[in-house]
Amino acid sequence: MKKTILTLAVIFMWINLVSANDPAYEKAMNKQIQAMETIQTIDESQRIYNTFLRISEAHPEEWLPLYYAGLLQIESAFRFDVEKDQAFDQALKYIEKAKNISPENSELTALEGYALMGKISLDPASRGQELSPRAMQLFGKAINQDKENPRAVTLMAQMELGMSQFFGSGPEKACGMARMALDLYTKEAAKITDSYILPTWGKRNADEIVKLCQ
Repeated sequence: MKKTILTLAVIFMWINLVSANDPAYEKAMNKQIQAMETIQTIDESQRIYNTFLRISEAHPEEWLPLYYAGLLQIESAFRFDVEKDQAFDQALKYIEKAKNISPENSELTALEGYALMGKISLDPASRGQELSPRAMQLFGKAINQDKENPRAVTLMAQMELGMSQFFGSGPEKACGMARMALDLYTKEAAKITDSYILPTWGKRNADEIVKLCQ
């Protein structure tokens, strides 16, 4: 059994190494990630989302195309007039699929919490009691999986802020976490190159929380 697990681990490592050195894959991902920054309409979002799904079909061993497809579903639900519950559920489906490729991944855990946070936002009064603890648990887990993941800390700060507003308590905890996230974004920025395709989003969200704290 131990030998089988070791063999599978080696195979996964080899697959990841091959894809990590695939310039065509990296170029295709990089192009779509840059295009995400320019999205203004639901049609543009849908076009990029479809491309990530095609990349995922071509590279079923990669978690990042599914991650970005899920992120686009979440962001579309927040920004555009779409069937929001359906979009959040679709995101959760891609996240689950990506977790099968890359288990214990802090970015995927944080994104799962983000999708739940979106579902809470649609009806906080009736969904908050059930989903808020689950979302908080996921953000806490994401931070434990990678203490330098700024998105996990930012999303936890957003959740803390929302809860403080809902219950009429102070935002001090959310403010502290948002400032911590900004320090982590500064560290992350030092690693980013032109070919960097790992998630880097979220600084704007942390900035907005810190502004509210001033």
